[in-house]
Order: sequence, then C-alpha cells, then structure tokens
Amino acid sequence: MTSSPPLSGIISYPVTPFSPDTGEVDLAALRRLTGELVDAGSHAVAPLGSTGESAYLGEKEWDAVCETTLATVAGRVPTLVGVSHWSTETTVRRARVAARHGATAIMVLAQTYWQLTQDELERHFATVAAATDLPVMLYNNPGTSGVDLTPPTVVALAARIPNLTMVKESSGDVARFRAIRELSGGSLSVYNGSNPVALDALRSGAAGWCTAAPCLLPRWPLALYDAVRRGEEERADELLAAQLPFLRFIVAHGLPRTIKAGLELQGRPAGPPRPPLLPLPAEATEELRDLLTRLEAHPLVTGPAPAGEGPA
Repeated sequence: MTSSPPLSGIISYPVTPFSPDTGEVDLAALRRLTGELVDAGSHAVAPLGSTGESAYLGEKEWDAVCETTLATVAGRVPTLVGVSHWSTETTVRRARVAARHGATAIMVLAQTYWQLTQDELERHFATVAAATDLPVMLYNNPGTSGVDLTPPTVVALAARIPNLTMVKESSGDVARFRAIRELSGGSLSVYNGSNPVALDALRSGAAGWCTAAPCLLPRWPLALYDAVRRGEEERADELLAAQLPFLRFIVAHGLPRTIKAGLELQGRPAGPPRPPLLPLPAEATEELRDLLTRLEAHPLVTGPAPAGEGPA
C-alpha cells in the first residue's frame, strides 16, 4: 500500500566546512550554509553523507555537525541524517543521536571493508533500524561502498524491516527506480542519488533527488523538479541539458572538493576538504568557474539569485 513518504523533492546535501587554519569543523560556516539551503527552497536537508565527508569525522565532530545542522534547520523542512559507519555499534549510536536531535529520518549505507554476506547485511540494517522509531532510507551506492543492493535484495530487506521505507538508488541504473516500486507494490519510496540521471529518475517515479548541487546552484535542481511535476516536458529537457555539464563535473571531480571550490569562488568559503582528499586543482577550478558563471546568467532560470547562489 502506497503512503506519502516523509521526504520528497530536492533533498540538499551540505558539505562539512573545516577551518583552513586549524582543520577543525567550522560550525559557524555550517550554520550559514545550512540556513542558505533552507532559505533557497530546498525541500529537505541531509547532513553527514559522503558530500559531508562523514567518513573523516571523529565521533565528537559527527555529533556536533548533526546537532548544529538540525538546530539550524529547526524543523522548517525535513531532515535526513546519514548515520553510516563500518561498525553496527557506531551506526546504532549515530542513529540514536540523530533521533535525539530531531531528525526526520536516517540514511544507512552498507559501508564495508570485508565483503558482507546477505545475512550480515540484513542483521546490520535491521539492528540499526530497530535502534529508533525513525523511518530509514537504505542507501545503495556500489561505486563507493563496493556493495550493490539489487532491487530484489532491497525489497526483501524492506519486507523484514518495517521502518525501512525509502531507498536512495545511486547506481545510475534508471530501470531500478521502477523495478523497486513495482516489486514492493509501491510501499518503498525511491530517491535518485545519481546527478546525471536526475530527469529520467524523476520521470520514472522517484520521490526526490538527493544532491549537493543546491549548495552552489539551488534554483536549477528546483526548477527541474518543478518542471517535471507540472508536466512541462520540453522545459525539463532544456533544464537538464543546460545543467548536465555542471552535474557531471561535480561527480567526476569528487563532490566535497568541487562543492568547496565552488563555494570559495562564490565568496562563501567552507574551507578545504579533509585529507586524504585534496583541493580541486587550479585548472579544474577555472573550468568550474566557467560552468557556474554560465548557469548563474542562463535565461532558463531567471530572477535574483537566492541566498546560496552566485557571487557574494
């Protein structure tokens, strides 16, 4: 039975800012960026994903980012907190912290070193899901996790885990959006996590688009989502074609470094990425500058830039 998902639309992923001097988490910059994402019209905010460099945060830092982001959003839009960790114990701990600070839902990736068996994956997801009453989004990203959760596997897991109601599908295989919905009888809401296939995913019934693009260009993902909802097929095609070079660029060059480079170009610094990640090289930064300049002035999306887009 299909029900309204707790999240829909453009789900924006903030980076985690670090001080260029000390390397510590810059909570003031995080508050500013989070507030800009909400003010720019994001339908939800999702801290502590791979864009947020969650894998490189200590637990006290993780807690501070979670608390600061949720306090800044302050219930104005839903929140989706990435709680993934190598260990089940730490993932459970993070899930409980997110729940305590008022998260709308949590997202769990199969973050592994050793290849996990089906039974191990099921136990991990079930244990984390049982730690809170929050809805759970299963995150399938084989490119980063090394684990590919196919539609039959996802649906089988959801059948045994009652609050696993959402799936973020980042394999880039558009056929999976419809397959998951059909195999689950519509009980699972599917979200796109692969920027270049955003339009095909939305047309295939994805409930939303999980993306870091709004950190730099919030109007463009929102305009695409609105065009699909209104059935404006030609405009949707044009909007995707215009922003596709930018979307491909930020994925190809790594989301944390490209988003942080873009924020620096826009006069909204969020510091460098944390080692072992390196900043975006100078030549690529100039290419990003050109992409941003073209989209900021593009006639398809007009009007004054909201907070969080364009030069300061």
